[in-house]
Amino acid sequence: MADSPAGRPTTHQELDSEQLAKLAAEACDDRKAVDIRLIRVDEVSSLADWFVICSGLSDVQVRAIARSAEDQIEETTGRLPLRREGQKEGRWMLLDYGEVIVHVLTPSERTYYDLESFWGHGEQVRFVSSTSAVSP
Repeated sequence: MADSPAGRPTTHQELDSEQLAKLAAEACDDRKAVDIRLIRVDEVSSLADWFVICSGLSDVQVRAIARSAEDQIEETTGRLPLRREGQKEGRWMLLDYGEVIVHVLTPSERTYYDLESFWGHGEQVRFVSSTSAVSP
């Protein structure tokens, strides 16, 4: 068990792939990502179980969204991505966690690569933020 900066012990959670994908989507939402989608690809590909795809409206926002996902996953699970791509360019960042791959793209890159159509045979879920729900 590692210590947090405040000296308190930190515990990390073991998450299944769907929980990890939802955690990544929440972290993307924290940085105002646009049109967050989760695509279950485990039945159609051996690449991963889930893709999380979202847009950032600028290179700076794309980097911030990806960093938020990486930080939140590391804080919760203690895991770092196996691979990270696109950090210099900032138009498309990829974080590969094995069973979950997070894609953060600018709108023009997202339109160009059209991952949702390419992986359209996987089950697609539009992410709805738990914080956007209106309480009674």
